[in-house]
Amino acid sequence: MRSEPKWTDERIENVVANLLRAGVLLSALIVLIGACLYMVRHGHSPVAYRVFRGEPADLRGVRGIIHDTMSLRGRGIIQLGLLVLIATPVTRVAFSVFGFAKEGDRMYVVFTVIVFSILVYSLLGS
Repeated sequence: MRSEPKWTDERIENVVANLLRAGVLLSALIVLIGACLYMVRHGHSPVAYRVFRGEPADLRGVRGIIHDTMSLRGRGIIQLGLLVLIATPVTRVAFSVFGFAKEGDRMYVVFTVIVFSILVYSLLGS
């Protein structure tokens, strides 16, 4: 019978490093795809730098971003890439709770749950 490899600090660090690397690369790829699509469709449009225009209302919420992404709109895809970038460290903290629990380190589990709660509150509560 094969035993499962032990969770150590080194193993957790390696998984977290790979998770962060993958999240940043995935985010960059999504933003690049969205930027290419946006430039193909709007690259020749004149730019008015004297007038500030914020993001349209449909790109200010997750539902609108997903809708624009499904419609293959460049700005929506870029915003999705930015959401993935924001979600990457949050995912890292969530995985750390799991890793520390598997390692049996209760004190770090408590501290990491507190940090995770603060992150989630700051993202959803504000």
